[in-house]
Amino acid sequence: MLLGFILENIGKLYFNVENFVPNAGQLFFAKLVFVIYCLSLLFTTSYCLLQFQLLYYYKKFRNKHQTTDPAAPNMTDEQLPFVTVQLPMYNEMYVVERLVDCIAEFDYPKNKFEIHIIDDSNDETVQIAQRKVAEYRAKGFNIDYIRRPNRHGFKAGALMDATPLAKGEFLAIFDADFLPRKEFLRSTVPYFQDPTVGVVQTRWEHINEEYSLLTKLQTLPLNVHFTVEQLGRSSGNFLLQFNGTAGVWRKKTIDDAGGWHSDTLTEDLDLSYRAQLFGYHIVFLEKLGSPAELPAEMNALKAQQHRWMKGGAESARKLLPSVWRTDRLTLWQKIQATGHLVSSSLFLFVFILGVASVPVMHTLHWIGVPKGVFSGFMIGLLSMIIVYYVGNIQADISTREKGKLFWTFLWRFPLFLTMSLGLGLHNARAVLQGWRGKKSEFVRTPKFNIMKLGDAMKKGNYIKAKLNWQTVMEGVLCVYFLLGVVDGLIWNNTEFLTFHLMLAIGYGAVFGYTVKHLRQG
Repeated sequence: MLLGFILENIGKLYFNVENFVPNAGQLFFAKLVFVIYCLSLLFTTSYCLLQFQLLYYYKKFRNKHQTTDPAAPNMTDEQLPFVTVQLPMYNEMYVVERLVDCIAEFDYPKNKFEIHIIDDSNDETVQIAQRKVAEYRAKGFNIDYIRRPNRHGFKAGALMDATPLAKGEFLAIFDADFLPRKEFLRSTVPYFQDPTVGVVQTRWEHINEEYSLLTKLQTLPLNVHFTVEQLGRSSGNFLLQFNGTAGVWRKKTIDDAGGWHSDTLTEDLDLSYRAQLFGYHIVFLEKLGSPAELPAEMNALKAQQHRWMKGGAESARKLLPSVWRTDRLTLWQKIQATGHLVSSSLFLFVFILGVASVPVMHTLHWIGVPKGVFSGFMIGLLSMIIVYYVGNIQADISTREKGKLFWTFLWRFPLFLTMSLGLGLHNARAVLQGWRGKKSEFVRTPKFNIMKLGDAMKKGNYIKAKLNWQTVMEGVLCVYFLLGVVDGLIWNNTEFLTFHLMLAIGYGAVFGYTVKHLRQG
């Protein structure tokens, strides 16, 4: 009662009282916030419509070919080329053994591939990896342990230094948390008989999807990326990307494109675009899944998101001039490439939308804007729902029954949107750093060999995050949007009610998970 009384009187004083007449400064502020809100809404809607176009190409390709993967040419064992399997890692003591064991089980002639453990670690990973190298050398495998005197350039630097040591004409790359299938090399290498193919990328699968709510929600955007987005770009003849792992490069392609660069945190996206602008193309295989471990801890997820969001902005800043200067691309290819490169900036505009929505809710009547003016922009949300529905249910990437997938999607999708809104501040900050050119360390995403329910996170020294101003602000934003919900109810201004409720829950969940996982560490 007391809270309602206070909010009601604040509202009477500042916002909704009918006889309140704003002064010139207040009216300018209202118009400015309205314009900012509309521009942010326009960006997010445009992005969603570009995604919907990818869905069109995805469905068109599937309907025409009744499959998603091009047929691989046949190759005999004698025809198979020599391949170098590169395993870049940094402090992966919980997963390095299972990775090497998995690679050693490849259904590929033992004399036709080599394994390079490229290790920048400074913990027990060093000794564990060296033991595995000795073990498999004794079994007749061609395996080497490569170590640098420093971590210059992080993952890109490690690959840059190790690539000249590779004997293979083709380089298969796996992050430490992956468990590729036995047939991986036999299923990917034959595509390189086409000399224009520079990369073959496979779809990520999720070892620990059912581990927690956090892992369940992460699968939704990843499934969309590795179905609608990747295949949609491929079938629409747009630029797509190598995802940093679970793919194979033609070594010559790396050299022709200028090699690995360490000036962005998404070296994979950067090299992918440079290779395609040079003239190579990427084959994406939706049917061939490569299982991997999802971050099961909020601070680990934040580290991954920060790297992807900031690196995406850095790559956009670096590559957009080249995209628009080249004569290799049509106008529409350039537009789609721009949407792809600035996709991480979506979080910046979503964050602005959220913060601006509270004053917009109160001041629309000041500038004579009727309620319902934003209803036309619902087309963006509708497009997103359809894209996510296809990528997570209609795509043939799960052995579960479609009916069960539908009911699972029905509750996971709203929670995914809510959690994504809650990551708005964190990801917006990363995007701003990327566009500003602020450099930072490549922070790896720690993995803990979590594969099933009941597995514990053995954090060790891998999670060192502390309670910081950003986490505190996430808690503050939870309260901010909760007050927006209450205020909307008091004044029967419910147009933003669902949005504000999702923002409050999202920021509250991110804040709660962050603090909870910090305490567990």
